[in-house]
Amino acid sequence: MKNPFLTGGTIVVSICLGVIFGNAQTQNQSRNPGAVKKGKAMTSRASGTFEVKLNPQDEGVDAVVGRMTIDKQFKGELEGSSKGQMLMASTSTQGSAGYVAIEKVTGTLGGRRGTFYLQHGGTMTRGVGELNISVIPDSGTDQLVGLRGKMNIIIADGKHSYEFEYVLGETP
Repeated sequence: MKNPFLTGGTIVVSICLGVIFGNAQTQNQSRNPGAVKKGKAMTSRASGTFEVKLNPQDEGVDAVVGRMTIDKQFKGELEGSSKGQMLMASTSTQGSAGYVAIEKVTGTLGGRRGTFYLQHGGTMTRGVGELNISVIPDSGTDQLVGLRGKMNIIIADGKHSYEFEYVLGETP
């Protein structure tokens, strides 16, 4: 059995990820830009669009496990690029799957330059998706040292966008 994530390349992957994870909303759904003061650190919200290229790698462990490289270009309040790795698996039940990924983001966030890592974890249970994307603690460099946050991916009409709620400042 061929891996449904890899069959047909990027088109199938984009459709799968869009259906599985693009509509899975994180708990921080506010679309109001700006900042919210919480204690001594400032919570900010960034939004924008991104383009993604996913390139299938080897078939992996078996026919239902696959691996891909991630190459993204971010525009908006997060301006930059990322490179990463994704590992995914599907099940024999239609609409059930999962993925994990790590990506290194390089660019400017809120006028500050640096790098940081995002960690993804997503599952889909019979068509119902759940997605968690968060900044790996202490991964920020340069002007992004101390960055914490969660990102939400939205896929609508074939276009990718993000909402990123983050804190720069004091560590917890």
